[in-house]
Amino acid sequence: MADTAATRSAALALADERTLMRQGHQFLDEKRMLLAAELLRGLRAHQAQEAVLLADVRSAAATLRAALQRHGLQGLQAYPAAVLEPAAPTLRRDAFLGVARLQAAYAPRARLDASRAVDASPEAQAAANAFAALLGPLAALAASAGSLLRLAAEYRRTERRARALENVLLPEVQRALAAIDELLEQGEQEEAVRIRQAARRQREP
Repeated sequence: MADTAATRSAALALADERTLMRQGHQFLDEKRMLLAAELLRGLRAHQAQEAVLLADVRSAAATLRAALQRHGLQGLQAYPAAVLEPAAPTLRRDAFLGVARLQAAYAPRARLDASRAVDASPEAQAAANAFAALLGPLAALAASAGSLLRLAAEYRRTERRARALENVLLPEVQRALAAIDELLEQGEQEEAVRIRQAARRQREP
């Protein structure tokens, strides 16, 4: 902008550019506020899910203790492995201000083949079901964490762009426009002086 010619058209172009930059900054500022609000909302929901998960973990630990009391560690280790049904969560994708978000729904059941167990028991089945049930909130938390990270990254990018406009580009345009206006004003004053001098010379005999 330092090489911009000091003309009226250049001043008008810079004024238009300044208007567009101000509009862009306003848009980025609004986007920044919306992203911050969505981040806070998502974080509160994530923390609530985390609290539910911790309660479920304590409940699952209680079922595991009951199974250990029934079978002992070695007996439980030899228990047939459970098969999860369904095997994978259902994923749903959407976007917020262009930022991809993911939600995971998962409610698996642990299917144990009791005929293969030496000592089948309801305690072992309860422990398998309890730990399988943990996978649902874990999948939801994983999807939520990824979405929050993407929103936070977009917030940082928006913040950098808004600050660049506010602190670098807009002041630069404003300085260039002020310099051109000053040069144009000086030129107009010099032209007015020349016109007065020419008029005086014409009146002189």
